[in-house]
Formats: sequence, C-alpha cells, structure tokens
Amino acid sequence: MKSLSGQDKRRIEDREKFVRLASKRVSNALRAIQLIANLSNRSNYHYTDEDVGKILKALSDEVVACRKRFEFAQKKQGNIQFTLE
Repeated sequence: MKSLSGQDKRRIEDREKFVRLASKRVSNALRAIQLIANLSNRSNYHYTDEDVGKILKALSDEVVACRKRFEFAQKKQGNIQFTLE
C-alpha cells in the first residue's frame, strides 16, 4: 500500500476541514433564514412591503457576493492560457 505524501495528507485535511465548517455554517445560515421567515407572521409583527424588500435584497446581495467569491476562486485556480496565435 502506497503511503500518502505530505501534500496529499494536507489536501485531505483541508477537505475534511472544509466539509466540517461548510456543513456547520450553511446549517446555521439556513436556521437564521428560517428565523427571518418567522417574522412573516402578521399576527405577531407589523411590517411593510418595503421592509420585506430590504430584507430580501440584503439576503440576495450576500448570496450573490458569496457566489462570486467561489467563482473567482475557481477561476484563480484554473489553468488559464492566452495566446494570440
């Protein structure tokens, strides 16, 4: 059986850390969004359409920013080659 190099071990550790942290953080974000959705109960809260729009825009803007960071990281890692010929 071939032993793993230091770099391979590091990649496995980085992957495990990513999975652990991403699972926890996304779960927390989803719970927070559910709590925000609970504010929609008109028998407990008074809000305007403008309030709702601001909340949804803020959430949407942050998701877009998150997506861009992941896309940028992927482009940064890719082997981009340029040639005029």
